[in-house]
Amino acid sequence: MSGNGQFGFDPEDFERVAREASDGLRDLLGQAMRNANTGGNPLGNLASMFTATGAPTPAPAPATTGEKGDGVWVIYTIDDDGSAGIDQVFATELDALRAHRDNVDPRRKVRFLPYGVSVGVLAAGIDPTAD
Repeated sequence: MSGNGQFGFDPEDFERVAREASDGLRDLLGQAMRNANTGGNPLGNLASMFTATGAPTPAPAPATTGEKGDGVWVIYTIDDDGSAGIDQVFATELDALRAHRDNVDPRRKVRFLPYGVSVGVLAAGIDPTAD
């Protein structure tokens, strides 16, 4: 340690690590550019080198109405005959949950209702998420 500085390694060790890292990076970029010359995308080829399968990642599915937030939050009640009736409508989930927090009626619930969906889907026994 006396001849290698306070941390115990030489300046030559830094040079060796930097040289090996730059050689590896140069080889990797060269391979990506060679793949691009054969008609591929250089960035896509570079990314595929780091993935386990090497397959391109699929495009994300388009957002649904509920994921985009196009709709309202409703507090609704299920009647004795199983039909739903909306009590209140809110723009945000937080507002609906705040209004519903002291609820003791098990038939009264909070749910997101996308625009264009009938209130009838809130009726008992109907699952609006099922196809």
